[in-house]
Amino acid sequence: MSKTAILFSGQSSQYQGMGSELLTLFPDLEYIFTVGSDILGFDLKKTCFDESDEYLAKTEIAQPAIFAISILAYEAVKRLGIVIDMVAGHSLGEYAAMVCSGMLSLENGFQIIKARANAMGKCAKEQDSAMCAVLGMPADKIFSVCESVDGYVIPVNYNSPAQTVIAGETRAVESAMAIFTEMGKRVVKLNVSAAFHSKLMQSGADEFMSSIRKFEFATPNVDFYSNVYGRKLDDFSDMVFYLGKHLVSPVLFVDELNAMQAAGANRFIECGPNKVLTGLVKKTLKDVTAFNVENEKTFLKLKESL
Repeated sequence: MSKTAILFSGQSSQYQGMGSELLTLFPDLEYIFTVGSDILGFDLKKTCFDESDEYLAKTEIAQPAIFAISILAYEAVKRLGIVIDMVAGHSLGEYAAMVCSGMLSLENGFQIIKARANAMGKCAKEQDSAMCAVLGMPADKIFSVCESVDGYVIPVNYNSPAQTVIAGETRAVESAMAIFTEMGKRVVKLNVSAAFHSKLMQSGADEFMSSIRKFEFATPNVDFYSNVYGRKLDDFSDMVFYLGKHLVSPVLFVDELNAMQAAGANRFIECGPNKVLTGLVKKTLKDVTAFNVENEKTFLKLKESL
């Protein structure tokens, strides 16, 4: 039996004008931006549609903006009558997955994203750190290189069999990059402000957890897959602890995709700006279809496939 999995985009997928075409198609979904603007204290729609890529890249802006566009895309996909069996997100994307699976209200989702972005932005200013993507090398060998380097650097995003992201202290990351380059591997330093999903984010995680203890999380209405464990999440009794752990733990996205396919998923739909996760699905899994929905063209392509 075929199943559909919805994936939600992560940070760095933002771009100027994202979501504008979908809102033109479905103007009744403007309430997403209205709710977000009231909570965030700035015009979210104008920010997503008109601000520069440089401005949108700021953590405090990027996270709620991507979150909003991801939910906008999901609500558009729902109009097609697709039965959704499971959800997952890449890092930031787990928060859109929580709202769209009924774990959080839209309002509480924006409140929590605001707290997360502020805590991470503050933590980023306190560290000298970096992240880098390593291409075309097995994850275990990347781990071994990181272990051999003086200083703190570890794999943090297991994105596909051909792409792993490392993070840590800037000098340690640069040392590892030099080794990978000598080995003939391609490395790409990421334009981010901190070593996300590493122990260097612990102070941000502590602040974040203390600020979201008042929120309640419901049991999701579809299967929810976890970055932290690389499998379906079954225990929702302490989501505050889970989300704190999420900030300092690697993203096991390859394991997650494999677990979703093993559970029957053969159609993956990425909701949100860009098509990063769609590409990772195609590089990781065989015998599945993958779509992204971010504008009129991609929405119609999915519609035509039904």
